[in-house]
Amino acid sequence: MGSTRCGISAKQIQRETGVTYKTAWRMFKQIRSLLSDPDMRVEGDGVEMDEVYVGGRPRGKRGGLKWLEPSKKAIVAGVVARKGKVIARVVEDASKKTLQDFAHEFILPESTVFTDEHPSYTGLDKSYTHHRIQHSAGVYVRGDVHTQTIEGFWSLLQNGIRGVYHSVSKKYLQTYLDEYSFRYNRRDCGNLIFPAILARVSEKASSKPSAPVAESLRV
Repeated sequence: MGSTRCGISAKQIQRETGVTYKTAWRMFKQIRSLLSDPDMRVEGDGVEMDEVYVGGRPRGKRGGLKWLEPSKKAIVAGVVARKGKVIARVVEDASKKTLQDFAHEFILPESTVFTDEHPSYTGLDKSYTHHRIQHSAGVYVRGDVHTQTIEGFWSLLQNGIRGVYHSVSKKYLQTYLDEYSFRYNRRDCGNLIFPAILARVSEKASSKPSAPVAESLRV
């Protein structure tokens, strides 16, 4: 998990170690539960915000696999500081209240925020310096106004889910977001991501872990 860009599947660990698939999946689930950064916030002159629909590819009828309709997908909101860290969370919807509450929770005041033209972002200029890019008009970069950094993270996430995991349920999606964010936020560490994961395990173990986590650490 620390040495791959897009993650590794429990099926591959099952093949390489000889444990059952259930054991491999449970190992990954417990490790991911340790990788969240709940207290993180972003700030600065270049903070990008966006939302994305994430869903598996269920078996369709004739014609192969088809993407889920947007209404059946999970909605993920994210913010990233350019050349900095990313925060991604599953949200209930893409309404103005939900997305702006998300922004106020994770973006510190006096930051400069870049978004697309989604109507839910209207009004962010009351709390931040706010610039918007008009994707619907075919404009993706205007000077330093763009959302390419957060879109790059979405691409990494979606390609990883499609290529490695194939599909992820909404119930466990946040743990996968935590895993991808953990790696992205340490992308300049090279081969030091593995020690960073061990340090996080040690940190959690010393702070009175819950029973399931404690059990996994003993195993």
